[in-house]
Amino acid sequence: MPRQRHLPPARGDDSQLQLRLIVAYAFMVLMFLVLAGRFAWLQFFQYDHYSTLAQNNSISLVPVEPSRGRIVDRNGVVLARNYAAYTLEVTPSETADLDATVAELGQLVELTPRDMKRFKKFLSENRRFEPSALKMKLTDEEAARVAANGWRLPGVEVKARLFRDYPFGELTSHVLGYIGRIGPREKEQIQEDGLTANYRGATHIGKLGLEKTYENMLRGRPGFEEMETDAGGRAVRSLRQSAPQNGSDLHLALDIKLQDVADKLFGKRRGALVAIDPQTGGVLAFVSKPGFDPSLFVDGIDTVTWKNLNEDWEKPLVNRALRGLYPPGSTFKPFMGMAALDAGAIGPNEVRSAPGYFTLPGSSHRFRDSKPSGNGMANLSRAIAVSSDTVFYKLAWDMGIDRIHPRLAEFGLGSRTGIDLDGESAGILPSKEWKAKRFSKMKPEYQRWYPADVVSIGIGQGFNAYTPLQMANATAILASDGKVFKPHLVQEVVDPKTGKKTPVEPAPQKQLAFKPEYFDYIKGSMEAVVKPGGTAWRLGQGLSYRLAGKTGTAQVVQIKQGAKYNAAALAEQHRDHSWFIAFAPAEKPTIALAVIVENAGFGAAAAAPLARGVIDYYLTGKVPPEVAGQLQTFKPVPPAADASGPAAAGAAASAPTPQKKTDASPSA
Repeated sequence: MPRQRHLPPARGDDSQLQLRLIVAYAFMVLMFLVLAGRFAWLQFFQYDHYSTLAQNNSISLVPVEPSRGRIVDRNGVVLARNYAAYTLEVTPSETADLDATVAELGQLVELTPRDMKRFKKFLSENRRFEPSALKMKLTDEEAARVAANGWRLPGVEVKARLFRDYPFGELTSHVLGYIGRIGPREKEQIQEDGLTANYRGATHIGKLGLEKTYENMLRGRPGFEEMETDAGGRAVRSLRQSAPQNGSDLHLALDIKLQDVADKLFGKRRGALVAIDPQTGGVLAFVSKPGFDPSLFVDGIDTVTWKNLNEDWEKPLVNRALRGLYPPGSTFKPFMGMAALDAGAIGPNEVRSAPGYFTLPGSSHRFRDSKPSGNGMANLSRAIAVSSDTVFYKLAWDMGIDRIHPRLAEFGLGSRTGIDLDGESAGILPSKEWKAKRFSKMKPEYQRWYPADVVSIGIGQGFNAYTPLQMANATAILASDGKVFKPHLVQEVVDPKTGKKTPVEPAPQKQLAFKPEYFDYIKGSMEAVVKPGGTAWRLGQGLSYRLAGKTGTAQVVQIKQGAKYNAAALAEQHRDHSWFIAFAPAEKPTIALAVIVENAGFGAAAAAPLARGVIDYYLTGKVPPEVAGQLQTFKPVPPAADASGPAAAGAAASAPTPQKKTDASPSA
């Protein structure tokens, strides 16, 4: 077989290979120069920009919620407090698939229909980049399960939140009110008021009662925590923290033990009671029956419960003491008597006829007395003690509304008292101007003031309508010989950091110009009410102090001329209201009150015994026998050391351990 010969490569092939190598080297050099140039550009010319972006991507400023201030009674019993618990929150903008995320969370914790309904409501109210609570008050086990799976659930966090607790529920509902989730309108208002920074990270706000009135003091100011986060936005570690400023505590004039006694004396009956210290204006008791459980509103009340409360015929959501308007009945007569003395319409010793009815000149219509046979002859003091209607019909007719109105207005009737609660009714102290305005859209004959209009006003009927708070305030003014204070529930505000107490000044707003002897005369007449011959003489038996009072029976529906009142024949809501006003000790009063029991009949039968029980307990400590064994136990709690609220961010593993409900305050 012949040998093969290898031929040398051609010269042209060597040149082509060298060219290819040169091009490759040149391309590599060019790419290196491009990369080097880009690096130099980023390093030297764009360093600040990208450094800031990188820092912002890894460091977050998280609001730290302040602890809301406590509310305590005059003896240090805690009425509103905080406790920490875990909340499961989802931020929609950080989740790839919100529905899938929620479904997966449902495998880790139990999600009830109420949880889902509330979550959807929060989603509709919040923006996509704001967290919405999916489930509140997780157990430790639930929080741990979510935390363990947090790495695969972007946008999901377990946070330690502070919750509000009202340990006495319905007993303080119409005083404290409640806090609730911040709604769209409130967010707008916060922005308009320039308070956005103060509500960073906040979820709740005062909605009603003292929680609303003193929101700015109770709320405090948030702090901020600088958190390092991973690519999924989850907290890795805390770098530094600015402590929040906790909310101030409110110390009330209210005595929760007295409140409890009054509440238990009402039982299941509807009505209201307000007791005031006539020397300061401090509110000692403030009861509206029935009440409601304020805790229902803190986490968001469900539709069914809200409907049941709102449609309940007994109206538990209505603050009767603050907003309920009632004709005062004969409790109006002591103030009418002061006006008559001041106007010279009657003298202290002047005796008037007190028959069983009163007729206007030229009219056959009879304005009947509650006692058909009348009361014979009576001076003003006896007319108050026996509650003669005909004497006061005649006084009102003689004086006319133009002389009655300004004198009764001096006692605060027909005006808001200015108490530190929102939504107070002004009441109705009638006048010619009021009637013309009230019926301005009706025919002129309805707007005109007629002579007969004033007659029934003299006995607390007709157009008269006042709140129990107004009647208690007027009684306190009378008891203090004309000193006018602004009724107030909060006695002092306590700074959470320094413990400094800022008292509510008890200085009187003004002194009424009625003669001192007129006050003595009317107060003596009210003492006669609870003595033999008075309408509440049984109430005065066994007293260890001097009591002054006045019964009142207020008509709800008008009885036909000549007809006899028959409570049994009327529907319950059409029966007369039972009133009583009182103060004690009569010589130097420390408590003045007004109480109304709706549809309970004569004042001496229902309201007066209730008032006696409250005053007995306040002055002597004696528990009324009818409520013995029903009262709660109240223990004052000493101030606790200052403590910040839990951080608003961070996984359960790094969040502070939630505490059980405690009376201890987060502030001094």
